[in-house]
Amino acid sequence: MSARSAGARRGALVGLLVAASLLAACSSDGAGVGAAPDPTTTSVAPPATEVGPQGFATVTVVVTLPDGTTRELCLWVADTATQRARGLMGVTDPELGGLPGMLFRFPGDTSSGFWMKDTLLPLSIAWYDADGALVSTTDMAPCPAGGDCPTYEPAGPYRDAVEVPRGDLAELGLVPGSTIAVGAACAPPPAA
Repeated sequence: MSARSAGARRGALVGLLVAASLLAACSSDGAGVGAAPDPTTTSVAPPATEVGPQGFATVTVVVTLPDGTTRELCLWVADTATQRARGLMGVTDPELGGLPGMLFRFPGDTSSGFWMKDTLLPLSIAWYDADGALVSTTDMAPCPAGGDCPTYEPAGPYRDAVEVPRGDLAELGLVPGSTIAVGAACAPPPAA
């Protein structure tokens, strides 16, 4: 390596360090360098244009509450391995593109946990077994790129999982004692 290219690299490195220091000093939250927001209570700031789920079909899910009443939901559906792996990664629209959540369908019983890799919104999840009975629920924290993402485990085997914005499970009837039945396709909301 020539002395000139080594000097140019040192200059570029110094420039990057100065820029990073200036950006850290301009933080409006006063937290300082090294502080990060609490991922259990916050979401990553969305870009100027919010991004909803893309490339997913929709499906009707009928929720039967413990008292026997029903609610019909239209949800995004991830029913291929590729779609289940992507899920709500990169979605920044807290309204999830106009639908209340996403249904993850599996071809057979599974006990695999979920993680929030590259998922920017706090979510809640409800796992349902092959008969449509609730297995368990939990809240999940955002895990942006580069984060150490925990895995959220169900209490037992399941066939379907429903992810919704954090705190919306009860509002949708996805509560202990509820069951779900997956139906036909439903009309997605019009594109904005």
